[in-house]
Amino acid sequence: MRRAACPGSFDPVTNGHIDIIARASTLFDEVVVAVGVNPSKSRLFSAQERIEMLTEACGSYPGVSIDSFDGLLTDFCRDHDVRAIVKGLRAVSDFDYELQMAQMNSSLSGVETVFVPTSPEYSFLASSLVKEVATYGGDVSGLVPDLVLTRLTRRLSERAAERASERASERPPPGA
Repeated sequence: MRRAACPGSFDPVTNGHIDIIARASTLFDEVVVAVGVNPSKSRLFSAQERIEMLTEACGSYPGVSIDSFDGLLTDFCRDHDVRAIVKGLRAVSDFDYELQMAQMNSSLSGVETVFVPTSPEYSFLASSLVKEVATYGGDVSGLVPDLVLTRLTRRLSERAAERASERASERPPPGA
């Protein structure tokens, strides 16, 4: 069985991620979407929320499963009998970084990396940009699955309300 991992933080899941996962599912018998969990990094969505969004967004792709990992991706690959890592490349700048990672992963475990060029309509797309645009009220509806858009809008509204409440509590009382 040809099994590959499609790793990422997926915070949030974008249409670019889904495109790479869908295409990987045609190349391999099984694709394990590996959600990276790093407690030292601040994320908009918890690992469980990201897994839920990916599970729903990838439900129609045969052979695709969702899991999480912390630590080294190569350890995850070894533990799950994964022989290849699939990475999407948006630009030449991605290749420089990803090539180093691929060589390191290969030297650590022998796992190969398969680079899949991003579809042109998603070449600019990054989770960080989606979050930034959405935070300032920009329309990201064409950049993320509908289920992600709903959660993203709700989470950003919650965060904005929390910040407003914090600012209000920091103001001195009237007449002070």
